[in-house]
Amino acid sequence: MNRLALAVAAAMGIGAAAHAETWDMPTPYGDGTFHTVNIREFAADVAAATENGLEIEVHSAGSLFPHGEIKNAVRSGQVPAGEFFLSTLANEDLAFGMDSQPFLATSYADAEALWAAQKPVVEELLAAQGLMPLFSVAWPAQGLYTNGEIRTVDDLAGLRFRAYNPALEQFAALAKAAPVQVEAADIPQAFTTGQVEAMITSPSTGADSKAWDFVNTYTQIDAWVPKNIVVVNRRAFDRLDESVQTAILEAAASAEARGWEMSKAEAAAKTAEMAANGMTIAAPSPELVAGLQAIGEEMLAQWKNDASPEALKILEAYQAR
Repeated sequence: MNRLALAVAAAMGIGAAAHAETWDMPTPYGDGTFHTVNIREFAADVAAATENGLEIEVHSAGSLFPHGEIKNAVRSGQVPAGEFFLSTLANEDLAFGMDSQPFLATSYADAEALWAAQKPVVEELLAAQGLMPLFSVAWPAQGLYTNGEIRTVDDLAGLRFRAYNPALEQFAALAKAAPVQVEAADIPQAFTTGQVEAMITSPSTGADSKAWDFVNTYTQIDAWVPKNIVVVNRRAFDRLDESVQTAILEAAASAEARGWEMSKAEAAAKTAEMAANGMTIAAPSPELVAGLQAIGEEMLAQWKNDASPEALKILEAYQAR
């Protein structure tokens, strides 16, 4: 290669490096959680599609921002993108928390239908804050973790109960349990120290936290199918070249489809893992189901009284499907 060709090649390399960009992306969950695995695949897809023009560095397990700060960190532009549990925003608008309404959507088919109704409203509400959803992925249906089988709702009375969003706090209170805010990473210590005595969460979180070390029974109540959401700062997105924007949106669509399939596989695998480690996997008694459904109906009636017009529009669309 002659000197002129070398100079041209060097200049092209410098230009490419100048346009290359790295985004920091916080997520609250550890590297072993399927959501984080999926997000790392999303980041790899973006890097490949843009020929490393945009690289997304995933900061897992709340290492960059605590869970409760991620959404506002993206909104303020401290980071361009991030992941969080959607229903944690229910205090802003009940539309965000519909997937955590007990016994409203209890299967993956129901959850997909609910997200189809919910998505346009969530997009509009987040757009007002300068945020744009990229994709959302469901957790497995939520089950009940206790020491000893819970036969009726009355058996929950007085127990210190882990709560991670407003709906679960209300649920615990209606069951006459005592709600305690505990993040997923702190579950083992909270049980070990007696800070909590029971929880409703997914088989993923149960197995990842080695629930068999502190409780002995998992009851498959399939209470709800909540979701995580990945959002991007709209200004940061709009500054990108159109080809990079397209690459992100295509990778996001793939991540959503892949993530839901991962969730379904996860539900079976993690439940089996808990059983293999000695936990009793129990079906709920008819009395427990009836009591839980009564609480769900009471919560939904209250929800309707408090819901915004946007949230009510979601419910109407979902129930009319």
